[in-house]
Amino acid sequence: MTDRDGAGASLGPAARAAIELLAPFVSGDALICDPVELATYECDGLTQFKARPAFAVLAGSSEDVQRVVGACARLKLPFVARGSGTGLSGGSVPNAEGALLVTSRMRTVLEVRAQDQRATLEPGVTNLEVSQAALPYGLFYAPDPSSQQVCSVGGNVAENSGGAHCLKYGFTTNHVMGLEVVTPDGEVVELGGPTGEVPGYDLVGAFVGSEGTLGVATKVTVRLLRLPEAVQTLLAAFADIDSAGKAVSAIIAAGLIPAAIEMMDALAISAAEKAVRCEYPEGAGAVLIVELDGPASEVAEGLADAERQCLDNGAFEIRIAADDAERARIWRGRKSAFAAMGRLSPAYIVQDGVVPRSDLSEVLHEIARLSDEAGIRVANVFHAGDGNLHPLVLYDDGVDGEEERAEELSTEILDLCISHGGSITGEHGVGLDKLAAMTKMFGEDDLETMLMLRRAFDPQGICNPGKAVPTPRLCGEPPRPRQGAHPLQQQGVAELF
Repeated sequence: MTDRDGAGASLGPAARAAIELLAPFVSGDALICDPVELATYECDGLTQFKARPAFAVLAGSSEDVQRVVGACARLKLPFVARGSGTGLSGGSVPNAEGALLVTSRMRTVLEVRAQDQRATLEPGVTNLEVSQAALPYGLFYAPDPSSQQVCSVGGNVAENSGGAHCLKYGFTTNHVMGLEVVTPDGEVVELGGPTGEVPGYDLVGAFVGSEGTLGVATKVTVRLLRLPEAVQTLLAAFADIDSAGKAVSAIIAAGLIPAAIEMMDALAISAAEKAVRCEYPEGAGAVLIVELDGPASEVAEGLADAERQCLDNGAFEIRIAADDAERARIWRGRKSAFAAMGRLSPAYIVQDGVVPRSDLSEVLHEIARLSDEAGIRVANVFHAGDGNLHPLVLYDDGVDGEEERAEELSTEILDLCISHGGSITGEHGVGLDKLAAMTKMFGEDDLETMLMLRRAFDPQGICNPGKAVPTPRLCGEPPRPRQGAHPLQQQGVAELF
């Protein structure tokens, strides 16, 4: 259970028993019980939902994770895993009666196998650190969320994170080969493998994007890619969103597959200018960032084509980065866009939905109309190439009723995405924020099938409960018959204590 005040809960008997069980094995500051210290962990990047856990453990190893999960399984105590806490859907908000398992101290890159183009790492390694470890071998890790300097790979696995370059390279699920996982009964299992070719069901595919509801990843083996021979980045400025949207469609229709096509509207540009002085063209109602990579001759040809498509669709200024420094300056405004909103508004909701590319202009017009009707500003920053929108709903939480209006507008934007055949999330996950929207997108049988998979991994319902998939209690549906679960297997847990 969560609450908006983050008051937490007094220690229950199961939590007390877990602390007593774990204390001899968890060193000093790694076991946190002080309510003041626990306040640090009461929410993720979405601050609308808060709760303090009964206690937290800062795990330093796979064995620490197994001990915590094993203790929780024995005592039927809820637990939530947390990486860097940069999530934007409330997915790692603690359970006020249970344990919080923090993996941010597990930051070792265990192995880089350059010839196999693979790396194995602990879940607390940051996204950017993977590419830094691979760089001496001429390799890189493709998924690149805007928070890549701080977000952890474990969190990326939980949320199936993407990033600006997902148009060409896909999401986390396309790059995870194998996982070491502690299941909700405390057992350590291997899913997949370094080759990515394993017979049977795709359990790696099921686990990636499961939002921490099927267990805790303690090791991750990822695919690395060769650094491209050439990279070219183009910034195109347009008078309005419509023109920029037409340019996106034209680029894709021309057969180009850029590594990234990002769009920002005038309000997002204004925030970025105030925050990082990105110096985008004055008077732009929208900008596109188009990046191409690959063989030099192919990139040069594609760049010329992309520039032509932008000019043909109304771009009034084109800038092409001459070197890495100029490329970084172009990307600086986009990468800082979410944080930059603090320059325009004391509070905001980062939404995440997907629509078909061909519907981008219509959907953005509808968002503007809804924004005007609500009297709430919306800035748009998004992955235009695959229609993944990130509307930033700006409000003042010091004004009575404004937060509620912002939340209503945020819900209407998700409804709009669904009505256009899109999705309620592209990469931020469902967490707590979008539970109600799941019942709009999926039928009862769909949701029950998801719960059946979840119960197969977690029959006690203790692993990140109340997240990702709505339960009958949350969405008002009548309970459905459940198949009996196999007894928990405690073998392998007892000897840890």
